[in-house]
Amino acid sequence: MTHSGGRNNVKQLCAVVDLDILLPAETDVDEGHGHDWDIFDINKEAGLDLLEGDIVIDETDSRNTILGEQYRWPQTVPYYLKDSLDINAKGVILKAFEQYRLKTCINFVPWKGENNYISVFKGTGCYSSVGNRQVGKQKLSIGRNCDRLATVEHEFLHALGFWHEQSRADRDDYVNIMWDRIEEGRKEHNFLIHGESVSSALNVPYDYGSVMHYSKTAFNIGSEPSIITKIPSFMDVIGQRVEFSDSDLLKLNRLYNCTTSSTFLDSCSFEKENICGMIQGPVGKAQWEHRHSVAGGPNTDYTNMGQCDGKGYFMHFSTVKGNHGDQANLESRLFYPKRGSQCLQFYLHNSGGADDRLNVWVREYDDANPKGKLRLIQKIDITDSWELYHVTLDVKMKFRVKFEGLKGTGASTGGLSLDDINLSETTCPQHIWRIRDFAGLLETTPTGVNIYSPRFLSPSGYSFMVSSMAIYFHLTSGPKDDSLTWPCPWHQATMALMDQNPDIRQRMSNHRMITTDPNKLSSDGNDFYWDNPLKVGSLVNGSDGSQFYRGPGTGTSSYLTHSRLKSRNFIKGDDAIFLLGLEGKTLHSRRWRRLLTIHSQSFLSSSPRSVCAILQHNNDYSSWQDRETDLRPDYLDLSLCSKPVFLTPTSSDVSALLETQPLPHSAVHQSEKSAVVSPSRETNTSTVVMAVFMSLAAVMFVVAMVSAVYTRRVRRPESDRDVIVVENI
Repeated sequence: MTHSGGRNNVKQLCAVVDLDILLPAETDVDEGHGHDWDIFDINKEAGLDLLEGDIVIDETDSRNTILGEQYRWPQTVPYYLKDSLDINAKGVILKAFEQYRLKTCINFVPWKGENNYISVFKGTGCYSSVGNRQVGKQKLSIGRNCDRLATVEHEFLHALGFWHEQSRADRDDYVNIMWDRIEEGRKEHNFLIHGESVSSALNVPYDYGSVMHYSKTAFNIGSEPSIITKIPSFMDVIGQRVEFSDSDLLKLNRLYNCTTSSTFLDSCSFEKENICGMIQGPVGKAQWEHRHSVAGGPNTDYTNMGQCDGKGYFMHFSTVKGNHGDQANLESRLFYPKRGSQCLQFYLHNSGGADDRLNVWVREYDDANPKGKLRLIQKIDITDSWELYHVTLDVKMKFRVKFEGLKGTGASTGGLSLDDINLSETTCPQHIWRIRDFAGLLETTPTGVNIYSPRFLSPSGYSFMVSSMAIYFHLTSGPKDDSLTWPCPWHQATMALMDQNPDIRQRMSNHRMITTDPNKLSSDGNDFYWDNPLKVGSLVNGSDGSQFYRGPGTGTSSYLTHSRLKSRNFIKGDDAIFLLGLEGKTLHSRRWRRLLTIHSQSFLSSSPRSVCAILQHNNDYSSWQDRETDLRPDYLDLSLCSKPVFLTPTSSDVSALLETQPLPHSAVHQSEKSAVVSPSRETNTSTVVMAVFMSLAAVMFVVAMVSAVYTRRVRRPESDRDVIVVENI
């Protein structure tokens, strides 16, 4: 469970978040070099001159339309990630697929030999074809600087059949194209209008906020806008690269006849009297009440914050009266899981006694328990304000969620209040950082002032810190320095400023991902960039009086403009919420292992013993050609093999992807751990720091994590490119 409250957690954790009003330090690397790279800037820099900036057209294909069933993909879309892709890009792509699954019925699955599939590679820019071209291997490029969530979503929307928003047939009713401000040679094919025989608006109004819309400066000369919106307030809205808009999702769901999404289960803000089909406990017992406000607090719900007359409801369990131990139960409707792991998100407010409690249960149904069997999932530590909570469920059968309110012994002027529930088959964020009075900080905090967060602890072992707004990720020193693998190997940090829309499907949160490459060197080439901060960092003071070493950072100085910050619910009740995570599983083994990628469809028809023969032949350093047919048969039972056989994991999970990456052949990876730590530094805490710099403020998140595995690469024949040696430390 993660939440932004919980005063007692601070002393137990080993990471810190720092809100700065500082420019990046000289040691920090701005991946965008101070520029907010849009798709069309990237492609122009790469020397590409494609249709509408990022669309590939097959000159031999006479078809000029994407309307019709033959140009749609099935709802399950096969994909293949080429080895040429940067590892961070692969992680971003997998996270984009999760957004498609959460918000639509489109499910991207690893290619297993289907006739048509999308092959994603690192080209010289970001580009795609439009629709299913029925050509077998259909290429989509995610090149340098294209590894942003919205950019990936944009290119895959092309592949799914969508043109740019400003190329709609009714475009001229909503925007003016300033032809005299557009580069010569780019006017004709970059500002086309597609008729209804080529593209359909699907009866959805023109969307200035579409992730498929050009920005106001697309292909312009100088600094004047090339596109002017006929409603002036949308000038700074067009060209957003944050997330799908509501209209993007509406069109995609209509085109593919989606009636539900793949991983979404429920969302409830309690605005209707039927309370989303939830069930109260037995009559005569304490009850949850449908309330607009409570005298003892809260005065408003969390959804609307009192801004909408006649709206703004939540569920409330009063503990003003009654006896110690009184309980009120609120159960959800039935759910039928597909994945076996879920994330429950909700807001909770306590105006009751200090020892009032909320427990989260699941009621699971099977043949042996037709009336359901209760299982306690989490006891919630409550606070006296609306706080966001995440609880991970692991249910694999039909179930309900049960919220159990318990009255404590203390005096109460109110009780427990519940609002904005979301349930999905996704992964919960590892940590939440809520910045109080964020709007006030932006307006009043002077340049040069640092504001530090509580410390956080990541589940996997390292630690991290997060910043127009800019974001920088740093490693810091910590208590596990001696047991960690250095340089920090292949961990992807995710930093997301959460759009606080009550429905998780309609959120346009602003994400940025950074992956630690253990091969990366410092600017002078003398050190590994992501090495132990005790070796490559500088001593800094924490807000709690502690000292730690902070290594160099990587990120972007153009995370989010102030106009975009105000365009969504990034700030609610004057507060901002950041969702943080650092992923990177470790490979555990009792001895050296050889990880293989299988490139043969013959496994589908092979017996176990013939599979063993093929795999052991590969173990003897036979070369395999990359024919994009790696049907890695992880499902095969290899227990009959007389010699050890190890297979590469095929999960689309980001952690599974990261754990297969090799480390550099370097002395810093030797099991004897040659790093020398001075006695004066032994008490420092080991953390990774993620810094978020804003034009007025910067945020740095730090999380401590422990790596339990030592991994190194060994020299081997050129044909044997899939060897990774792993052993315990």
